[in-house]
Parts: sequence; structure tokens; C-alpha cells
Amino acid sequence: MQLALIGLGRMGGNMARRLTDGGHDVVVWDRDPKAVDTAARAGGTGASSLDDLVQRLSPPRAVWIMVPAGEPTETTVNALAERLSSGDTIIDGGNSYFKDDVRRAQGLQPRGLHYVDVGTSGGVWGVERGYCLMIGGDAAAVARLTPVFRTLAPGPGAVVPSPALPASTTATEGFLHCGAVGAGHFVKMIHNGIEYGLMQAYAEGFDIMRHAASESLPPQHRYDLELGAIAELWRRGSVVSSWLLDLAAIALNQDPKLEQFAGTVADSGEGRWTVAAAIEENVPADVLTTALYVRFRSRQDHTFAEKLLSALRAQFGGHVERPR
Repeated sequence: MQLALIGLGRMGGNMARRLTDGGHDVVVWDRDPKAVDTAARAGGTGASSLDDLVQRLSPPRAVWIMVPAGEPTETTVNALAERLSSGDTIIDGGNSYFKDDVRRAQGLQPRGLHYVDVGTSGGVWGVERGYCLMIGGDAAAVARLTPVFRTLAPGPGAVVPSPALPASTTATEGFLHCGAVGAGHFVKMIHNGIEYGLMQAYAEGFDIMRHAASESLPPQHRYDLELGAIAELWRRGSVVSSWLLDLAAIALNQDPKLEQFAGTVADSGEGRWTVAAAIEENVPADVLTTALYVRFRSRQDHTFAEKLLSALRAQFGGHVERPR
């Protein structure tokens, strides 16, 4: 299938590569010409501008945006709206706020343009592992893009489907049409809120084990534990095993004291939006709210737990710490 991809950063560039490797005709553009050249060498068709990108596509066009949420996405959607035609589709695969999706879709509707929001999880590993895709939008527009989703997603792999799961669902392949416009990013928002809580639980647990050697404890209660080995152990047969634990094992074995991390933990917005949604819905979200507040605190005081949070963000997303 032919489509365009705008934004060739850590995730966008890898997604373009996975799509071209999967046989799709991908027209790529980024403000950085070097990123365009790299993607073109990997099999994409480089465009010199948005106008050039649109002209290289055959109607009905599909343009996937992978730029930062907020003003960069807003500007890109508006620029495309001026250049695309009725029947074309704009796909936002970034971390946009779901209410912005609803507003944008309503604004594009008079032009006859479709808007599809795709919550995309997979980080810098997605090019090899595949991306978990949470999709919102009109059913017909989503159906037309199914070959793209199927290529980007991990596929069924060795994961055994849950009992009583409908046989017709694409969830077993790693992508799902979650509902109307905004539903994809809403589900991804909650996904990331949960991620905050899971990361916090791992971080606190390993911090407690690290302090088991503290001289403030009675000698008979002190344990000098190998945290990297314990993380590796828990990956095998434990009920707390997960991909985040896999990444914790990598981080702790590469740098047992996490000396390359200060412990300043950023938040990219989804955790705040999750807590805001919980407030709107009158749903108690104690763990997710606390995990978000810990990230705020980390910008003032740093603990080993917060260093592990930073290490996990670097592992799955290539995120670097922001200076204080």
C-alpha cells in the first residue's frame, strides 16, 4: 500500500523502515534532510517538502504523522488539510490528547478528509518487535489502512490468546480499532498512565532491595543483593514478569549503580491526562496519581528508584534526562 510518513525521529524513522521492509510504498518527509536521506536509503521515497510529498501520492491519499504532540501536530495537520483532497486520510500516530483528535476530526469533516488517531507503543524497539496500535476513527477509513496496521504490529507470535476472546478480533495481532475518533489515543493515554504505575512499582521494589545492605539495619538482616541477577531471575516464571522487567534487567546489568542517571524523570503528558480523565469520571486512581507526583518530585530530590525510572525510559523509548 502507498502512504506517506511525516516525522522521522526515534519512532517515525523505524516505522518507515518496518513499512518499507514489509513491501509498502512509503513517501517520507522530515524537517531534517539528513533524516529523509537515511529513510530513503532504507527503501523509502524522499520528499523535499509537504507539497512534494502530497504530489507523489495517488488518491485516496494516506498521510501518517509522527511528530510531537501539541503545536507541531496541530501545525502539520492544518498544513496537510490545505493540500489534501476529499477522501484522503490523515493519521496521527503521536501522543496527542484525545479531545484534540475529536476537535481536529470535526474541523476536517467539511473538507471530506478522514482523521484516524493511532496510539502507538513500542518505542525504539518497535522496528524489530513491532508496534502495539490502538486505533480510533471511522470504520471505513480504518479498514482501508488495515494492511499498514498489520505490517507495523507484532503479529500473533507465541502469545496464547485469552480464553473466550472473539475469534474475529485483531487484538491478537497487536492492533485494534478501539472506537470512534479519539478512542485510540484515549486507550493509549490510559496505557501510559498504567505504565507510570508499573514503572514506579518496579523502581520502589528495587530501591528497597538496594537498601537491604544499609548499615542502619541489624547485621543479621542485611543483604547485599545482585539486583541485575534478581531482575533476570524474575523474568523466568514470575507473575511480575513483563517487558518493563526485561528492560530493568538490561539497565541494571549494564550499570548496576545506575551512575549514568541523575534520576530526573520527565513526563510526556499522558500521565497528567490520565489523572484528569479519572477526575472527570469520578474514578479513584491512587497508584497512577502517586506515580505521576513522584515524577514531579524527582525534579527536586533524586533516589535510586528515580534513577531506575530514568533508566527504563531510556531503554524503551531512548528518552534522555532533561537538565534540572
